[in-house]
Amino acid sequence: MMKEKEVVLTREGLRKLEEEHENLKAVKRREVAERIKQAIEFGDISENSEFEDAKNEQAFIEGRILTLDKMLRNVKVIEDTGEAQNQVTLGSTVILKDLEFNETLEYTIVGAAEANPMKNRISYESPVGAAAMGHAQGDELEVHAPAGVMKYILEEIR
Repeated sequence: MMKEKEVVLTREGLRKLEEEHENLKAVKRREVAERIKQAIEFGDISENSEFEDAKNEQAFIEGRILTLDKMLRNVKVIEDTGEAQNQVTLGSTVILKDLEFNETLEYTIVGAAEANPMKNRISYESPVGAAAMGHAQGDELEVHAPAGVMKYILEEIR
């Protein structure tokens, strides 16, 4: 049997997944079961769009619960020690200076399950995250991305 992939999360990320998991199991399952029951009471379910919508939602919820079960079984929590870091690790927040556009960027390096580029949370597996891992303040990073090679200076690690 193949080993399942480790899911790397911060404490906050773990808490959010556990809350979503509990909400799906305790609230959403019940809500969709009630919708299905009401749709069946309308009679002929062969042409009942409400019944179809509810069954599709039920399938989505059950699939998400299974996904979350698997993720929670394989979780590795990264701890924030609160100490200044000399090197970029999972959980680090980095300040990067883009050498081409002279822009300053801030990212928090997290596991893939928590990544949200819109909130400046990038995966350690992403091009920028992978390039930053293990580096120290002042290092020049060369990021190989689909758009080409980008260069940054690692200005700060928090």
